[in-house]
Amino acid sequence: MITKLILNKIGQVLLHCVFWCGVLLFYTYFFGFNSADFNYVFSFSLFLMPITIATTYVSIYKLIPDYFVKKRYALFSLYSLYTFIISAYLIVVSVFYGLIYLSHFQLQNMAPISKSLLLVATAVYLVVIVVSAFKLLKLNVKHSEETKKLETKILETQLKFKEQELNYLKMQIHPHFLFNTLNTLYGFALKKADETPDMILKLSNLLDYLLYQTDKPFVSLTEEIHHIQDYIALEKMRFNNTLNINFKTNTISEELKIAPMLLLPFIENSFKHGVIKNGNLVIDINLHCHKNQINLHVKNTSSSSETNTNGIGLENIKKRLELLYSNQYELKIEQNEDFFKVNLKLKLN
Repeated sequence: MITKLILNKIGQVLLHCVFWCGVLLFYTYFFGFNSADFNYVFSFSLFLMPITIATTYVSIYKLIPDYFVKKRYALFSLYSLYTFIISAYLIVVSVFYGLIYLSHFQLQNMAPISKSLLLVATAVYLVVIVVSAFKLLKLNVKHSEETKKLETKILETQLKFKEQELNYLKMQIHPHFLFNTLNTLYGFALKKADETPDMILKLSNLLDYLLYQTDKPFVSLTEEIHHIQDYIALEKMRFNNTLNINFKTNTISEELKIAPMLLLPFIENSFKHGVIKNGNLVIDINLHCHKNQINLHVKNTSSSSETNTNGIGLENIKKRLELLYSNQYELKIEQNEDFFKVNLKLKLN
């Protein structure tokens, strides 16, 4: 790790050296325009290099990161002014250096461009501005990458939170569902009914679904329907002649996937909160699928005293729908003196 850091620093130093050598060549070419005195031009360019380097490094390592990027614009303007005044003074000194030490007070011996204070300043500040612009671009790219990483971490945290919440909701649904089903099985066992083995088999299938399949993010829609049918068969055994149920569905593609245990709680709720009237519990279930949209309609006999909408199952399923299919579903729940209705429209991804 230390070796890598050292090599990285050495690489940066070499890169800076190469860049400043390129700036020196630029100065030599720029100030050598219309001048045949190479020694004068090179010496004048060398004298300008420390001024350019110092001004540039103050800009990119102090002014921009400490003040401009942090939006401390007042201090940035103040210290930029100080930097400009000092660098401008040194540029004036460089012109006098060319006049006094390099051309021995002979104005005609000076390189033409080095005589102009404006052109000398332009050359220096051009380098400073270009490097500062590159630094700003680099900082902007770095900031964008850090922002993306932070957004990714936030999304990952939110995803983990949603997964934990979904697991919690599933844990609430499972005991609730099993409690109802085991109560039914207990009643059949007491009566030593012939249907008990078949009921145990169907319950076994449902347990397998609850314990192993619900850990998957998605299951086949046909699989969910199959377990709905098993659940209905169990309830038929429990209600016997008091149950009048109609379950209709169309042909559904094997490729369609859905979150496990998403539809079954609606069916369970109709049995749990359904009311027997005139000797019958009436439940109508219509499940139709067109392309990737599911339409589920559940209707059961009820009474105004029943508060179906406050059950654990329905509340949990609403939360799961919001977590898994936000803006992709429409859920309507209606209740009157005679019936309780659930209408779900769901678009599958």
